[in-house]
Amino acid sequence: MRNFEILFDNAEPSSFEDPAYQRYGTLSFPALPPERPWIYSNFVQSLDGIASFKGRHATGGDISQLPDDRWLMDFLRAHSDAVLLGINTLVEETQLSGNRGPIYAIEDLAIRRLREKLGHKNEKNIFVTGAAALNLSDFRVFDPGPFETFIITTPTGARRLAAKSSHPHVKVIISGGGDFVDLAHAMRALRQHHGIERLLCEGGPTLYGYMSRANLIDEKFITISPMEIGLFIPPEQEPADSERSNPPKQRPTTFMAPGFIKDNAPWWQWLSCRRIGDHQFNRYRRRR
Repeated sequence: MRNFEILFDNAEPSSFEDPAYQRYGTLSFPALPPERPWIYSNFVQSLDGIASFKGRHATGGDISQLPDDRWLMDFLRAHSDAVLLGINTLVEETQLSGNRGPIYAIEDLAIRRLREKLGHKNEKNIFVTGAAALNLSDFRVFDPGPFETFIITTPTGARRLAAKSSHPHVKVIISGGGDFVDLAHAMRALRQHHGIERLLCEGGPTLYGYMSRANLIDEKFITISPMEIGLFIPPEQEPADSERSNPPKQRPTTFMAPGFIKDNAPWWQWLSCRRIGDHQFNRYRRRR
């Protein structure tokens, strides 16, 4: 794999040394917020801002089609204490895989060693769901093993989970009420009760949108793939098996929640830009 060409980088320099930084350059973060983790996201999108083809090719890898982007995902995971995901992302990727779904883990052995050097312990997957009635046994990620798993949900969601199956090794954080999780409260609980200081949000777009609306995203890493996809799904696209009863008409962007108006739309500082071939790798920090 190739090294990233650094076009510019105005982020904090890193004093930590590891061969991984020879590929990407340095990566560091500022001081932590007082009560919650420093939260950064990672997405790949097309030139026109689309985050998924949907259908049978619904993953971010289908948009990037670049091994270096998968390596960057591992690299960003190595610097976090945990990965945050919406439950719909897990359900969709499980339906596509057909084998009880993925575990969101670092694949590159050298990056695993970097994570250990950085002082991070077991990899952690944290899922957010309002009140879904899930059978955790349907998903491989909730099996006992070296990866720690959390579910952030409402009191209603917690009761439904308990009624479906018993997984005492899965940590359940209760936050909010009705069908809606109080994300700000949940982030404080992750920091104060579970020691999560750096948190990587990998989506999907709905969870990211609500996190951004709650002013909880500090930074975002965006890979721009040199591909144009289009918002509306063309008639020739074959739906995934899970879509056949109700085929979607549109594809998601990277932000799929109620948005902002001119008076409160957040602004971002463009911190760095890298490239490999025609792919662009940007880093932004929210202006406070």
